[in-house]
Amino acid sequence: MAKGKKTKQSKNKTITLKMAQNCVELKLDGKRCLDLSFKEISTIPKCIQKLCDMDELDLSRNLIKKIPDFIDNFINICVLDLHSNYLEQIPVTIGRLQNLQVLNLCNNRLTSLPDELGLLNKLHTLNLGLNQLEALPASVGALKELRHIGLSDNQFTQVPRCLSKLDKLEKVNLDRNPIFSQHTQSQESLMISERLYLVKESFLCEDCLNKCQMDRKKIEDVETKDEPK
Repeated sequence: MAKGKKTKQSKNKTITLKMAQNCVELKLDGKRCLDLSFKEISTIPKCIQKLCDMDELDLSRNLIKKIPDFIDNFINICVLDLHSNYLEQIPVTIGRLQNLQVLNLCNNRLTSLPDELGLLNKLHTLNLGLNQLEALPASVGALKELRHIGLSDNQFTQVPRCLSKLDKLEKVNLDRNPIFSQHTQSQESLMISERLYLVKESFLCEDCLNKCQMDRKKIEDVETKDEPK
């Protein structure tokens, strides 16, 4: 169950086209956002297909269990926010949202992701925190514009290898994952992994870089100590 959710779910609310139209917001940058957050809906209303020319779609903080295939009608959206729902899977049609730049799937029930996620060529921010993921599809390595990815509070036991292919990646949040050192599962290694961020070395000041180098040496010393002789 996604964190922060009530066990007892409210009766599904009905959203009409007129109600959805009243939820369209015009932002300062001129972009139009369909904001259906906090509507207590468990299904995405079919009527919003008539509003598929939006720039942003916010369906966060609802009771949604499934993303319908017609999501690919929203080909113009650059932001899709689905955090804090009950999603267990993402449809392959997600890969058709070629203009998507920000995708927020935080705080759901995801255990896997479709390979088609790697087709989102313009994506620069991907939030997958607070799910049940153990791995990322290799296709994530094709997201060449990705700069930020949130993977906190999942079930990763190692840093996904596909991330090494992302040249523009600036920050990875792997907080609170059961990541262990390759050679040991000592208490010290576990404690270090409770707060784990990955950033490019060039983004660090001299003091932070020195601290990271000292922490890395500390981990290597623990590994060396625990290696069989």
